[in-house]
Amino acid sequence: MKTLYPHHPDDVRLYTTEKLREQFLMEHVFQANEVVITYSHVDRIIYGGIYPVDKGVTLPEGKELSASFFLERRELGLINVGGDGYVEIDDETYQVSHADALYIGMGAKNVTFHSNDSEEPAKFYLNSCPAHHTYPTRKVTKEQAAKRFLGSSETMNERVINQYIHPDVLETCQLSMGMTEIAKGSGWNTMPCHTHERRMEVYFYFNMEEDTNVFHLMGQPHETRHIVVRNEQAVLSPSWSIHSGIGTANYTFIWGMCGENQDFDDMDFVDMKDLR
Repeated sequence: MKTLYPHHPDDVRLYTTEKLREQFLMEHVFQANEVVITYSHVDRIIYGGIYPVDKGVTLPEGKELSASFFLERRELGLINVGGDGYVEIDDETYQVSHADALYIGMGAKNVTFHSNDSEEPAKFYLNSCPAHHTYPTRKVTKEQAAKRFLGSSETMNERVINQYIHPDVLETCQLSMGMTEIAKGSGWNTMPCHTHERRMEVYFYFNMEEDTNVFHLMGQPHETRHIVVRNEQAVLSPSWSIHSGIGTANYTFIWGMCGENQDFDDMDFVDMKDLR
């Protein structure tokens, strides 16, 4: 588990390209039969991937979290971006097909991930954050997710937001997750952009062709930077940073947020003329 410490915006504006990538980009999210995760001190989020190719993969013990087990004081959300799979949680089994989400409440002790077919393995992308209460574990299909249709082809940002782990769908302590699909012919996500000082966010980009790049914008609105992102990579966004991007072709991304406010529309919008 890689650990990232907080970043002051006055320091980040001096980072080189390589330093930005080292501190904010998770280049390798999936590794066969492994749990690959990053722990950030930004709202204590954990994010990464579990890729059970030909055997079950279990959440690690809680030693690195000073806990008896991983979810002793945490909740966890995941979305399957690979083939069909299932998750064993203590005495229960949840079938998690492609594009399904699963919310796992605080207190689950034994959590193991499997693929239905090793030729088409599941890929479970996860976010986890501290919790203070146990809410029921629940699967959410793509059809059950709340839908928001935003943007237009004229502004190259036509997209649909699928809100899976969200107050309109289920209760959590602070975790929210969803999946945004960019329409063909569009490339921008989250533009006009915003910040939200009351919660952080992580973007995981996928469904990208080998030669597709996303130029992910970050930094304070008056001091922006970019990170070049490729397929199945994740970018950390502190609360003070914008989080937007433009792709050389359309793509999909999973967003995950944690912090003290779950109001999806609680954003500090930035006028286009104020970006620098």
